Amino acid sequence: MAQKEVSHKKAAVLGLQHLLAMYSGAVAVPLLIGTALKFNSEQMTYLVSIDIFMCGLATMIQLFRNKYFGIGLPVVLGCAIQAVAPLEMIGQKFSINTMYGAIIVAGIFVFLVAGWFSKIKKLFPPVVTGTLITVIGLTLVPVAVQNMGGGNAQAKDFGDAKNLIAAFLTILIIVAIEVWTKGFLRSISVLIGLIAGTVIASFMGLVSLKPVIQASWFHLPQLFYFGVPEFEWSSCLTMIIIALVSMVESTGVFFAIGDLLHKDITEDDLKRGYRAEGLAQVFGGLFNTFPYTTFSQNVGLLQLSGIKTKRPIYWAAGLLMAMGLLPKIGALVTIIPDSVLGGAMLVMFTMIAVQGIRMLTKVDFENNRNILVVAISIGLGLGVTVYPQIFQDLPQTIQLFLGNGIVVASICATLLNLIFNGRSGAK
Repeated sequence: MAQKEVSHKKAAVLGLQHLLAMYSGAVAVPLLIGTALKFNSEQMTYLVSIDIFMCGLATMIQLFRNKYFGIGLPVVLGCAIQAVAPLEMIGQKFSINTMYGAIIVAGIFVFLVAGWFSKIKKLFPPVVTGTLITVIGLTLVPVAVQNMGGGNAQAKDFGDAKNLIAAFLTILIIVAIEVWTKGFLRSISVLIGLIAGTVIASFMGLVSLKPVIQASWFHLPQLFYFGVPEFEWSSCLTMIIIALVSMVESTGVFFAIGDLLHKDITEDDLKRGYRAEGLAQVFGGLFNTFPYTTFSQNVGLLQLSGIKTKRPIYWAAGLLMAMGLLPKIGALVTIIPDSVLGGAMLVMFTMIAVQGIRMLTKVDFENNRNILVVAISIGLGLGVTVYPQIFQDLPQTIQLFLGNGIVVASICATLLNLIFNGRSGAK
């Protein structure tokens, strides 16, 4: 179904909304890894700013559909959060250069196996895709709730009245705009909620301009900033496994957006999408940032805004690249309190879950086997999300796979569907 294109001015505003929706997830990875590896302030500044630049570049690579790569859907790419623990382990056990060597090898691997991996489309009928998209939304909800409480569940002020007031007022503002406005204003409800929520939070002392004051004005990406990559087989294998996990997760996101756009996602689409992620990961290793994957949090925003064209995403990618080159401008986004961001996230993430539920309404639940596929897969996916340590006695390699609730739900739904329904799934 063709989507009505929006003007560049409106697209820029919508792009900013997409940027704000994914920004905290994008900067979380460099902050976590940089802290674990004891980077100094100069190294941390480079890591965060260039990571943001690379998020924009990776998104551009995915948007720009051509003969070899790029799925050409309105998707945003950011750092793969599942890569944090393995990268920290590699960096501490070996070196930073080994870490980046492993990222490059994993990116090349993804690019090379994309054609073969794309054939898994046959394993994703509605009963599987609906389940997977529902789990993607539900597994993100705890992240939103944690942010609503202040971000750090171990902090003394977690769940403080100020945080809760800011979070729920943000939700109320978004809901009010969705219900009582129409047109373009409704499409930017999340952006308005984030801005208004931040202003309200500033009167409660929850906003600090310190990150903006301390940030530099300009920064350029540098090839091999931390040194020439080194290659160690076990580190490379670890990051290849993480890349496979990301590919499974991205598959769910591709199908979710395809459903939103009423577009059939073909094997060729998947192949180009995987190749774009592999290419983005190679660039991440070369410029000493991180693996990049398609972000699921922006799917809910497409549903909520009703604007499903690529033009706003091009703006989001361009703004990300500009902010990566201008750290002081980029730091402005970091002043949004976690509680305000959490309120907006809750609305977006639950929209993803609802989209999955809508897909499941197309499934024949008179067939008890389909009920079992959905029930067991959602149960295991959410259970692993809450208690990933349930597999702590298994080998580390297996834990890398089974510690991700989305991947567990995907594997479970696919296998159960094959056992019960063959490759046909449910109508």
